[in-house]
Amino acid sequence: MLFSQEHDEPRRVLQKFIASDINPHVEEWEKDGIFPAHELFKKLGDLGFLGLNKPVEYGGQGLDYSYALMMAEELGAINCGGVPMAIGVQTDMATPALAKFGSDELRREFLAPSIAGDYVACIGVSEPSAGSDVASIKTSARSDGDDYVISGGKMWITNGTQADWICLLCNTGDGPIHRNKSLICVPMKTKGVSIARKLDKMGMRSSDTAQIHFDEVRVPKRNRIGEEGKGFVYQMVQFQEERLWGAAACLKSHEKTIQDTIDYTRSRKAFGKPLLDNQVIHFRLAELQTEVELLRSLIYRAAEQLVAGEDVTQLATMAKLKAGRLGRELPDACLQYWGGMGFMNETLVTRSYRDSRLTSIGGGADEVMLGILCKAMGTLPGKA
Repeated sequence: MLFSQEHDEPRRVLQKFIASDINPHVEEWEKDGIFPAHELFKKLGDLGFLGLNKPVEYGGQGLDYSYALMMAEELGAINCGGVPMAIGVQTDMATPALAKFGSDELRREFLAPSIAGDYVACIGVSEPSAGSDVASIKTSARSDGDDYVISGGKMWITNGTQADWICLLCNTGDGPIHRNKSLICVPMKTKGVSIARKLDKMGMRSSDTAQIHFDEVRVPKRNRIGEEGKGFVYQMVQFQEERLWGAAACLKSHEKTIQDTIDYTRSRKAFGKPLLDNQVIHFRLAELQTEVELLRSLIYRAAEQLVAGEDVTQLATMAKLKAGRLGRELPDACLQYWGGMGFMNETLVTRSYRDSRLTSIGGGADEVMLGILCKAMGTLPGKA
């Protein structure tokens, strides 16, 4: 069993926090196109939620991954996708590699304040010409004595306008593209780092997303995570937690969308009877609820293997793929039953429709997930 009674208390604390400190402000944050990350993260840090499975030496709780999964699932109760995603970047996207492979000095400088909520983190992988094709990034860090000098740019960076540091993937050599990259912790206030623009997005409106430029940015080599040239490998490890997080964070949101649709179609009458009385509607909602539960089972199985120290690449990839597809299918199906109200921005089903679309793109597009799975199955062209 993945969850036990020991998970109940942190779950209740997080549920209470979401109800009191997040959901009452979501409408304002969505309108503003940003939320106060430092203020919110500090509260989460004080409650211990930014380092549930991080080492105790740096302020974490030292718990296994099941607690991080519990948190990801509960964040789905937030009435938008942007705020949960920003929190997930802090806990499961920008810091896992640092926690696993960083030096003690580096973890004390960047991981400890991120766990405490004193720092906001972001992850810098995607570029204008290299999104899911991670190996094709162009941002480079040339060696200059004890320093790296970084030039290039990153795109679609969640938390980018508020972040204190970025976990930056860049080329540190001229070798093979899978062995010439490193992850480097770069303070955002370093000379030469600039926010080119805050991006205007279809969904995830309350999350700030930036395009970032690096112009001869000098950082010490001690800011590198682990070994030089291992950055691609470290990022692939980091992606597994990111993809599991992305899948888990949509579960409660989808369940809420289904329940809201049940409530609306029960009260909304057409042709003399509630919409919900139409078999095509209540059968479809039952089918969608089944899909959510199937996705949950897949995620839980992957998480159990991760806790056991096993390679979860295939299951995490499947979960990410399925979550992306369901994120397009479920809100679209439910929105249809809201009729004209489904086209209004004042309804949560509409926000879910917009926010969920990112799941098929961020952290690796559906097509990339399929490529990973086909490679594992030996079905790619030219493979015996």
